[in-house]
Amino acid sequence: MTSQPSPLRADARRNRERILEAAVRAFSEEGADVPIDTIARAAGVGSATLYRHFPTREALVEAAYRNELARVCDGAAQLLADFPPDRALRLWMDKFIDYLAAKQGMADALRAAVASGADPFAESLDKLRTAIDALLHAGVEAGVLRSDVDSLDVGFSLAGVSLITSAPNQRERAGRLLDLILDGLRYGTGQ
Repeated sequence: MTSQPSPLRADARRNRERILEAAVRAFSEEGADVPIDTIARAAGVGSATLYRHFPTREALVEAAYRNELARVCDGAAQLLADFPPDRALRLWMDKFIDYLAAKQGMADALRAAVASGADPFAESLDKLRTAIDALLHAGVEAGVLRSDVDSLDVGFSLAGVSLITSAPNQRERAGRLLDLILDGLRYGTGQ
């Protein structure tokens, strides 16, 4: 019989979240070699607390990446609860593009983690497909989105749009491209 890890206390959970947020910011802004102590200070915790949660730099990078991805993907359900499906999809696209921009900032840290044997991307595709499928399905059910589009098609389209966000002052252009993608997904267009 295997035992499940006990859930974190509320204060430990808050510390973990602050560490992950500080790590994403630090890796994105300062690169892969940012000192761990800098991340701990930015999170308002001691180095020992950081290492208790994340024993290696690679574990921290992997957890930060997965946490950001989970936030974006898990946000799809709340957007669908709050907005019509096509609007929820468009808002989710914005969140995904912003996530990809942050991931580009973490690229060196992610490469270093992969080189050390970590696999931060192991569950990425499944999480993304699930989120996009939920958004597309809701739009099809509501009669506002096409039924002949695959979630991977949408994902790859968004990845393409994200390429321009690495250039300065191109976020507005990315928004216009996202509008074009959504227009192509609307029911009654392109069929």
